[in-house]
Amino acid sequence: MITSLLSPVRAALVRTPPALLLLAGMFVLHTGSALAVRAFSEAGPLGVTWLRLLWAALVLGALGGRPLWRALRTAAPRDLGAAVILGTISAGMMVFYSAATARIDLGTATALEFLGPLAVAVLALRRRREAVWLAAAAVGVLLLTRPWSGGADLLGVVLGLSGAVCVAFYIVLTQRVGSTFRAVHGLAVAMAVSAVLTAPLGLPPVLAAPDIPAVLGTTLVIAVLFPLVPFLLEMVVLQRMGRTAFSTFGSLEPAVSLVMGMALIGQSPGWIQAAGMALVVAAGIGAARGGRSARSPSDPRPTRSAPAGGAAADAAPEPPAAPDGGERVRAPECVG
Repeated sequence: MITSLLSPVRAALVRTPPALLLLAGMFVLHTGSALAVRAFSEAGPLGVTWLRLLWAALVLGALGGRPLWRALRTAAPRDLGAAVILGTISAGMMVFYSAATARIDLGTATALEFLGPLAVAVLALRRRREAVWLAAAAVGVLLLTRPWSGGADLLGVVLGLSGAVCVAFYIVLTQRVGSTFRAVHGLAVAMAVSAVLTAPLGLPPVLAAPDIPAVLGTTLVIAVLFPLVPFLLEMVVLQRMGRTAFSTFGSLEPAVSLVMGMALIGQSPGWIQAAGMALVVAAGIGAARGGRSARSPSDPRPTRSAPAGGAAADAAPEPPAAPDGGERVRAPECVG
């Protein structure tokens, strides 16, 4: 029944340009992030994060239905292991990000996380002049956090940087899992693992919440906005879009986060912070385009250097190049 209801959704996703799906996912994600910050006062960052992951796992399990269980029974141990690792990384990514946004602005936390895949991308290029993008991003983060003002929350910054490490691995593993499972199936496994791992941290503050039913209802809505819809869209996009294009559009995410923080929770940046955000976004776009130009004219294969997958330099043969110059992961796959 549920699977048949997904048919119109599958058709719509196939018809929609992947760039539009990616941008839509960003706005949905940071709408959920902003609403989650509001909910922290009820169950704390860890409680809200755990409930979001739990709701996402339950919804994805229901959407997967019987095909999900068939996919799990027939999956190779290596593929299941990749999904479990993705769930572990996702848990760390969401816990660190939520804890960071409880202490620093939404846009700043997102910019800090963005340093992870950006650093991997620049280092993978192995060209000294590309280090300018890392330098630009570092200056941008300094302008965002303004440590000279004495008001920087150092723990919040450390949490954001810890999330950056998780994001770098998350992107690579999402592509790996998305190439062996349907998007709903792979994410169902990953979210279930994340929910189990974060339960010891999130359950106590949820049980201590003054109004548990209200918290459950609020986090269900937030879970649909983040992580459910954005993670699903990202996995679909990574199946249809080359890495260079994905990385270029993905570089806009810190700016989207800043905008949603302003619109929904009144986090208004000063001109110095706005300039810092512009530097971070410019660094991401520059690194993505640098990854594309790093290919030798005599070698049509794409390099593994964009922020969306710079760490995935494994020994597997390269797939054919995508029309945009990035790496084509596989043919478009239906969701569900």
